[in-house]
Amino acid sequence: MNADRGNSVEQHCPRGVPRGQRLLTEVTRSAAAVAGCIVLASALTACGPGRTPRQQPAASGTPSASASASSAPNDVFAGAVVGIDPGHNGGNAGAPEVINEPVWNGRSKSPCNTTGTATADGYPETDFTWAVATKLAADLRESGAKVVMTRDSNDGVGPCIDERAKIINDAKADVAIDIHADGAAETERGYSLLIPVPSGTNDEIVQPSRRYAELLRTEMRRTGMPLASYLGEGGFVERDDLAGLNLTTVPQVLLETGNMRNAEDARLLKSDRFQERTAAAIKRAMAAYLRSR
Repeated sequence: MNADRGNSVEQHCPRGVPRGQRLLTEVTRSAAAVAGCIVLASALTACGPGRTPRQQPAASGTPSASASASSAPNDVFAGAVVGIDPGHNGGNAGAPEVINEPVWNGRSKSPCNTTGTATADGYPETDFTWAVATKLAADLRESGAKVVMTRDSNDGVGPCIDERAKIINDAKADVAIDIHADGAAETERGYSLLIPVPSGTNDEIVQPSRRYAELLRTEMRRTGMPLASYLGEGGFVERDDLAGLNLTTVPQVLLETGNMRNAEDARLLKSDRFQERTAAAIKRAMAAYLRSR
């Protein structure tokens, strides 16, 4: 996705006891028993009427809330509907008469779709978005989610941006993600998160989308891609010209995963390992959002 607004579209106490501590004589054994009774009596006195024993702290091996929040357990996705919009499509470049047709974006008219951008050596944005989307979809389905994709191949044309929003809205998705990569100046690096502003259609999901974006920003830090400093504030960019954000009725974020024109970002974006990390980061953010509702 081009940065220019006109071209825009992720564990008891040990059992061990001291060994070999034998009581040397029956006298010692008896003395120990008496001492034990004295200790017990003292304890019972301390827990007299109106008192309750102090609860012991939880064992240190118990997972913390923060650890649970980032683990994305399968149960949070059971019965959930997730929308995935892989930006652009592989056949768009061959159908200018289709993708240039103006459609309603929620505020004005925009081209039906665009071709997306590419790295200096020709790796297309469509291949990246499709790779991450299919990895994410497979992982979500394995976790029990119903996944709705806005396109089912990487060699077709469209759908138009308004149709993509309708597909996700009609599915009544619980959360959705638009996957893109930027085409900014080659000196710029990093990922950014495009979030909606009230449009009349999306008012109820603007704040939930912001919370979801904050979770995604945190998870994306684990992928190795830096946070962009050239867009927005703190990685967030409010957009009022994108159909996916204007027309959505479900919490949604558009992730610009990196800058394809930057050599370091491009190296990551083309990496299968980075694509898997990105899919995992999105899943963790979705899980944290669904758990927080």
